[in-house]
Amino acid sequence: MDMSYKNILLIDDDIDDTQFFLEALQKINKETLCRTAMNPSKALEDLVIAEQLPDIIFLDYNMPAVNGLEFLKRMLQIERLRHIEVIVLSTPPEEVMTPWLDRNNIRVKYISKPVHMEELQEILKDLL
Repeated sequence: MDMSYKNILLIDDDIDDTQFFLEALQKINKETLCRTAMNPSKALEDLVIAEQLPDIIFLDYNMPAVNGLEFLKRMLQIERLRHIEVIVLSTPPEEVMTPWLDRNNIRVKYISKPVHMEELQEILKDLL
């Protein structure tokens, strides 16, 4: 299996959700590198100076201090980061979040966090 995304960044402040994501990713592809960040502001600072940028960012929406929308707005202001694909992975249902992101002029894919490991693995297989 040749995945086009070899370098993933997951930004999520929930340790359990992060572990769940990493386990699902490991089960579908052991070659993929996944870095994690719990603090979106720090993640953005790190991205600005990073030598190697991620191919894709999975971003939780509901985080304290800086939420997913704020992170995206800041990220899109930085020229070298604009090309990175972002997928918002969060708890609210897609029917609620997708129109809301559209109204805020944010064009990203949104996925509700799955509850079951198999479901997350299927989502990751389709995306990656």
